[in-house]
Amino acid sequence: MIRLRRPATAAALTLAAVATAVLGLAGPASAHVTVNPTEATQGGYGRFAFRVPNESDTASTTKVEVNLPENAPVGSVSTMPVPGWTVTVEKRKVDPPIEVHGSQLTEAVSKLTWTAAPNGGVKPGEFQEFPVSMGPLPQTDRMVFKVLQTYSDGNVSRWIEEPTPGGEEPENPAPVLTLTAASASASPAASAPAAAADDDDDDADTGAATAFGVAGLVAGLAGLALGGLAFLRTRRERAAKS
Repeated sequence: MIRLRRPATAAALTLAAVATAVLGLAGPASAHVTVNPTEATQGGYGRFAFRVPNESDTASTTKVEVNLPENAPVGSVSTMPVPGWTVTVEKRKVDPPIEVHGSQLTEAVSKLTWTAAPNGGVKPGEFQEFPVSMGPLPQTDRMVFKVLQTYSDGNVSRWIEEPTPGGEEPENPAPVLTLTAASASASPAASAPAAAADDDDDDADTGAATAFGVAGLVAGLAGLALGGLAFLRTRRERAAKS
């Protein structure tokens, strides 16, 4: 019995060691800065959150710098207050201008920087989200946000590597927002004939119902008349016999 259990115990320990090694290697690679949600529609508006995990065991994250892509400017960018943090907004000139609600904007937000209050920040083992509202989103297939994450000990994590389609994830990937084209809605001109056809169908149904009603009434009167004639004939026959 004991001899049979020892190999099983050894195998279990070996599998546990392998699993620990694999998970230990996979953990840091997945704990990078991300944007959530990861997909949106071109030309629309959306609320997004930059999720920043702390990968250090001894230091806190005290500053987060998010650089908006130069090749995909956004006309309107606003931030939500984050307790314990202040945010600064930097802008740049854009040419051609960006049209937002009929207005031509010659400037666009280029960088957002969140700075933690003294003795604050994202502690080890924690994460923080920094919400942003953006729109109208550009007519491009994706937006790549290059992010710098500064720690209280002076170390800086640079999440700036762009992903390669079909390739492996970079060591320090930048957050990516995938943009899809808006679906074409049905035009009023196309829906008008359909509505007219529905009206014609309704009229046809009403006419048919009326015709059936009249036919039923005529049939009922005819039956009543036949019944009356039969009754009179029966009375006459009885009178003749008596």
